[in-house]
Amino acid sequence: MLFEFFIKKVLSSLDKKYYFLSNAFKKLYWRIKMIVVTGGAGFIGSAVISRLNRAGIKDIIVVDSLKSTEKWKNLVGKQYSLYLDKSELLNYLSDLPVEQKVDCIIHMGACSSTTEKDADYLMMNNYRYSISLAEYAVKNKIRFIYASSAATYGDGTEGFSDELNKIKLLKPLNMYGYSKQMMDEWVLHNNLQNQVVGIKFFNVFGPNEYHKGDMRSVIYKSYYQILAEGTIKLFKSYKDGYADGEQKRDFVYVKDCIEIIYQLVQNTQINGIYNLGTGKARTWKDLAIAVFKAMNREPNIEFVEMPEYLREKYQYYTQADMHNLSETGIELKSTNLEDAVKDYVQNYLMKEDAHL
Repeated sequence: MLFEFFIKKVLSSLDKKYYFLSNAFKKLYWRIKMIVVTGGAGFIGSAVISRLNRAGIKDIIVVDSLKSTEKWKNLVGKQYSLYLDKSELLNYLSDLPVEQKVDCIIHMGACSSTTEKDADYLMMNNYRYSISLAEYAVKNKIRFIYASSAATYGDGTEGFSDELNKIKLLKPLNMYGYSKQMMDEWVLHNNLQNQVVGIKFFNVFGPNEYHKGDMRSVIYKSYYQILAEGTIKLFKSYKDGYADGEQKRDFVYVKDCIEIIYQLVQNTQINGIYNLGTGKARTWKDLAIAVFKAMNREPNIEFVEMPEYLREKYQYYTQADMHNLSETGIELKSTNLEDAVKDYVQNYLMKEDAHL
């Protein structure tokens, strides 16, 4: 952060008297800021690009697979230098001349559906492709930040600590979680924990998630349920000790996530596998009430049966242990649930342009 402040002060002073020097300095500074963002049209990836743009970084290679989805809308208004299909990326990077060196790969691309049943697809997309990118980055001394997931923690029996010696003990409840677990284990098996960064995202919500279908947050779904029916439907509980609506999650706002990712891009000395949540579990009922409040309506919650296929794979409690990330010196600022929901609902979902 101090480096960025210094650069801005230098540029500001050069602009006043030595315009030609200012332009040359800017070209030099931003030339060393070429960043690849995979999943760049997706939820978190497009939000990361928004944050990079705000920092003045535009030399960005966006990588995704758009197909017939609406996620292209997440790229509208973003500034980047090139778009590539994910199938093109490795060949493109291999052919880059030395003077166009990539400084960082932010790998957010993956199949993020926790209900995906095609295990081969998950293995190829979430595991093998991630390994290929990580190997290229390490070989070429490129900063590599990848998305893991809190789905690796399974039912929470082993807790929610991101201590590296506990990762191999985790037992995910679904194949999506296992594909992320395998990537974490590959990093450890190859002793790369001091050369890459893995981020175990907890329940992320916020702008730009609109293309995700069933994987959109309950905030998004609830907003439209209230508009259509005046009520929010939540799953009943099927576990002793948890009343209906009292199941808990660590809900984290995407705006907070991208601030941390941006700091990790800058602070290349920080490596490892870290949780990214708020560190405070909240109930689904809390979340539902926050949505009603943001819409200036009285709460009206209906509890419905959970589908049979989900009951054995359902996480009743998640809460990120944020100690290790806080120890790195990264500035952790978590927007409380009510304020985050209010911002998302009133400044995005209620607006004609709901994108970050």
